[in-house]
Amino acid sequence: MRALVLALLIATPAAAQTRITDADVRAFVVRQQAAWNAGRLDAYFAAFTPDATFTDQAYNGGRPPVPYGTATLAEARAQTRKAVAKAQPREAARVFRIAIAADGRSAEVTTSVGIQAGSRRMCASRVQTVVLAEGGLKSRGQTDTYIRCRAR
Repeated sequence: MRALVLALLIATPAAAQTRITDADVRAFVVRQQAAWNAGRLDAYFAAFTPDATFTDQAYNGGRPPVPYGTATLAEARAQTRKAVAKAQPREAARVFRIAIAADGRSAEVTTSVGIQAGSRRMCASRVQTVVLAEGGLKSRGQTDTYIRCRAR
């Protein structure tokens, strides 16, 4: 009997782990966008895991996307600080798709992103994988595929 109680006590924390929900992912994207648009880069980058990667690529018609490059978290942080010094870009993201893994511990989220940097306007499809980490959601990185913006 004691062994059963001990086994239940040991197993309880694992069973108490939360699963990612659609609402969790949507709230994460809203927090991420709010931090970015407010220029709170520390808060924005705190939403990523230490091993996160950032990939930029361009959609090229019916052919595979053309990659611009991939950066680590530290590289992305440094590049962003330089870019923001010139003009603070603002983003408007709309969640297009959320696919939660069967175990509920991760989800792939695709957003449509409009980016305004001064007079320059860009559009992208952003895919990122979010995971349960450190008591909340963190992104393992993002891939932005730049596309032609639709006419306003």
